[in-house]
Amino acid sequence: MNKVLLVTGGSRGIGAATALLAAAQGWTVAVNYTANSLAADEVVRQIRASGGNAIAVQADVADEAQVLRMYEHIDAKLGRLSGLVNSAGVVDIYARVAEMSVARLKRMFDINVIGSIVCTREAVRRMSTRYGGEGGSIVNVSSAASRLGSPGQYVDYASAKGAIDAFTLGLAKEVAAEGVRVNAVRPGLIDTEIHASGGLPDRVKDLQHLVPMQRGGTADEVAQSIVWLLSDAASYTTMSLIDVSGGR
Repeated sequence: MNKVLLVTGGSRGIGAATALLAAAQGWTVAVNYTANSLAADEVVRQIRASGGNAIAVQADVADEAQVLRMYEHIDAKLGRLSGLVNSAGVVDIYARVAEMSVARLKRMFDINVIGSIVCTREAVRRMSTRYGGEGGSIVNVSSAASRLGSPGQYVDYASAKGAIDAFTLGLAKEVAAEGVRVNAVRPGLIDTEIHASGGLPDRVKDLQHLVPMQRGGTADEVAQSIVWLLSDAASYTTMSLIDVSGGR
């Protein structure tokens, strides 16, 4: 059976690690990217070099028209979707709430929340038995920030991830009887380039002393949990929020 997986934000970090691991376990992968086609093409190249099947698909998840075009392309090239990982996400330069602009907040929620919900809506329309689908699995990439709040740095990001947690719980109940499982992982301090994009390139090193395991995690370690949740090994797991945070 051809298992088709869409990984949003699949060209870097946790998304790229997930795409590579899922492909190694037999998934046909659509690697979504917003602008960095070279990075997405490199993930696809690595998958194909290892004997897997993958394509790169461009879409800004904050733009509904682009999301719809992306899904139409996947439908035509790969067939019916059976897995979705919502990994696309952004932070902004660290700031206190008193310093945050409305433009910043809209960007944060358009990409991290509304984008994930729209991508999931389209996935449910393809997976759910209510719409003629054969079931599937959705994994949202949340963050330990939804529990910790990220004061003085990224309260807006933490708030967006809190919304993703609530979305995961509600949707899981909504589609549980329709063959669709919905879960989330909440990574902690993970060594990816997202910290540099927020102006704190040394954030993992600076904060790892707060982690009971005394180190940051890797994108591969998060991907292991995501791909397990996608798999039949997790067939009775839905509405779960799995912390991958070293005990923090």
